[in-house]
Amino acid sequence: MRASVPMLVCCLAAAAACYAQAAPQRNAGDPIAIVAGQPIYEQEVIQSLGPQLLQLRNQAYQLKSKALDDLIRQKLVEAEANKRGVSAQELLEQEVDSKVANPTDAEVEAFFLGQNRANERFDQVKEQLRATLKRARLFRERQAYADSLRSKTEVAILLRPPSSDVAYDPSRVRGDPKAPVTIVEFSDFQCPYCKQAATTMNDLLSKYNGRVKLAFRDFPLREIHPQAQIAAEAARCACDQGKFWEFHDALFADQSKLDEAALIAQARVLGLDERSFQSCLTSGKFKAKIEADLQDASKLGVSGTPGFFINGVFLNGAQPQAAFERIIDNALAILGNPRSAQ
Repeated sequence: MRASVPMLVCCLAAAAACYAQAAPQRNAGDPIAIVAGQPIYEQEVIQSLGPQLLQLRNQAYQLKSKALDDLIRQKLVEAEANKRGVSAQELLEQEVDSKVANPTDAEVEAFFLGQNRANERFDQVKEQLRATLKRARLFRERQAYADSLRSKTEVAILLRPPSSDVAYDPSRVRGDPKAPVTIVEFSDFQCPYCKQAATTMNDLLSKYNGRVKLAFRDFPLREIHPQAQIAAEAARCACDQGKFWEFHDALFADQSKLDEAALIAQARVLGLDERSFQSCLTSGKFKAKIEADLQDASKLGVSGTPGFFINGVFLNGAQPQAAFERIIDNALAILGNPRSAQ
């Protein structure tokens, strides 16, 4: 006879517990495989996964976060029901269900036409579709009602998004160096999305003045942006003369001028020592450091530009400003430095 699901779960849990007791304990620094006498460590496996692992970690967090939101709604409704001395179901029926109207014939017909249901007549499935629409409407309104209860109840979210330790170069930091939130950006001077993100970064630094700083790291996509590498080197040469951000802004202001002659001309406009700048650029002085940025980005799971780590929390691409603000506000709340009134 097939075991029931609860019984099956219990059996698996018991077996796992027995195995855990029997299996030898492994220290974090122990190898997980040995090949011809050469050890392989877990950290090597993690680094080899790169973007795949980052994606899996973020997917796991999103699943947990969604499930947590559902459970919070459930607890809020139950707490409100207890205050009123009714069951949660009775509360929802009173406050939500009774106020949700049945879908009209026109709404049901529009839904039917949008379904592209072949070989079915509207009059045959009208009531079935009406019931489907009503259930969807009830679900949305119940969620909205539960969310409205959050303003009446203290809710502390302790679930943390996955984060990584990301180093940065203090000489290429914009904003207050002591700001509690650090955005580390991996960027490419020839990338149009990076140019778009540069505007967003400036707006964020202005809005969160003193609480957010931006650190720049190089990730030139040389296969598709042939001038990104020399532009990154030029910006570092400008940094040598204390004008990284001025050069950064000029490069993003006009991405059509990234060849060597244009970069030298830009250095002249910014008042840099032209001979020193040109010598730095032609020597390849910063090639190794740019390559180190590329390698670090790959290990962290960055596969395109721009890529951001906000206090270690990854955000991919030129996202809307609101996406950055959600992570920043959460980081400030964790640090006990909540967002001030805007």
